[in-house]
Amino acid sequence: MLTRRAAGKLIAGAAASGALVGNSTRAAWAADKVIKIGITLPLTGAAADGANLIKYGALLAIEQANASGAVKGYRLVPVILNNATTTAGQYDPAQAATNARKLISDPEVMAAIGPETSGDGKAMAAIYSEASFATVTPSSTNPDLTNPSFASEFRPAHDHQPIYFRTVTTDAYQGPYMANYYYDVLKARSVYVLDDSGAYGVGLANAFAARATQKGMKVLGHDRLNPLEADYTVALTKISGLKPDSLYFGGDILAAAKLIKQGYTILPVAMPKGGGDGLLQPEMLTGVGFPAAEGWYCTIAAPHLTDETAVQPFVKLYQSTYHTQPSDYAVTAYDAGLIIIGALASLVDAGKPITRANLREAIQVSKTPTLQGTITFDKNGDLASHTISIFQVVKNTNYPLTDLLHQFKYIGTAPTS
Repeated sequence: MLTRRAAGKLIAGAAASGALVGNSTRAAWAADKVIKIGITLPLTGAAADGANLIKYGALLAIEQANASGAVKGYRLVPVILNNATTTAGQYDPAQAATNARKLISDPEVMAAIGPETSGDGKAMAAIYSEASFATVTPSSTNPDLTNPSFASEFRPAHDHQPIYFRTVTTDAYQGPYMANYYYDVLKARSVYVLDDSGAYGVGLANAFAARATQKGMKVLGHDRLNPLEADYTVALTKISGLKPDSLYFGGDILAAAKLIKQGYTILPVAMPKGGGDGLLQPEMLTGVGFPAAEGWYCTIAAPHLTDETAVQPFVKLYQSTYHTQPSDYAVTAYDAGLIIIGALASLVDAGKPITRANLREAIQVSKTPTLQGTITFDKNGDLASHTISIFQVVKNTNYPLTDLLHQFKYIGTAPTS
């Protein structure tokens, strides 16, 4: 992690001068050359609130770069596209694919921040690879997207170099490390596993179940839920009859909200229940609420930073700019923006042409100061850090019951073994 002084320097330029979007008197805004950066997220539907927090983190990085002239001679323009549809009720891989084609069809779009979900990631990466078009995701965690075994699907055919980069770790760690926590800390010896049928949920649940079995837990069953169905009581009643020590869910909030609300009246309240980062969303509080959400565990595939002293300048600027609290994935989205902006600046400083291929290569070798510390990527586009942070929904009456920062109690980092 950065020191407080180093973190402050990342945002000081724009904050000190009050120069963010709309200050057309700044020299940086007078640049006559444009570079566009895509931002692709599910901005409507079940996870919209969390996606918008991510969007603001990405926008803040772009706004500051323009205000400070970080990429000399260029103005950065965000291209914001919604990956959700009414039909899906949440992210929609078909819409994500359409948006990926839209981005690569515009020659001024050089890279993207996103997507949020792995289902979208699998749909988009195959298209981005055709154009050697890099994307930096702040939250999609399915390991396949950066696994060289899937290079034929998710990397350019001519060189198989990665185009998919992350500022978070993957479900190869998020699922297993939470299984460690269930066994070692919660003392669970049996578990029932559910997922929501999506690429993220299936992969996360499978990884959890495999590690749970290795640890000695008995997996009593593994069912797949349809996120568009309204009633999960049959599955929940079956689980209740089997009397597992614990429940684990892999998936996003659309299915999770119904599962948690219905499960409150069917499953024992004291049974440990949890899931991944699909649950650590504002909608867990606004759509599920108390008492149903109380006690549920969830994880993120990154360090918990929003309470750290060094990150408070970012938190305060984010709050004053967008009038809401940042999530940890707003931090990783800001960091994703910094990585793209830093790579662009390195190309300009070196006198190299701004092309998608050059930018992809610059991202690959970048060593970017971010709120997480200096980020570098391995040969597959992944981070060396595999930190998984654990939270529990614990009602805190000193704050509004929709307060993301205070109703999700930080427990600590998950055991690695």
